[in-house]
Amino acid sequence: MSTANLQTGPDLELEMVERWRAESLVRAGYDHESAAVLAASHEVDLHLATHLLEAGCSIDLALQILL
Repeated sequence: MSTANLQTGPDLELEMVERWRAESLVRAGYDHESAAVLAASHEVDLHLATHLLEAGCSIDLALQILL
């Protein structure tokens, strides 16, 4: 395996966190594309994003509020 195929610790950790965030957002009701955008936006509060859908916000409105 070449070193080009290896990820460094912080890069791998960041990818794992973003994947976890995206999976959590999909479980909350976001579509995959919206979840990926929100997951990569680290300033977005995951609990608030989930709460907005639970409170009846549409995904489009939640994205406008969060982003």
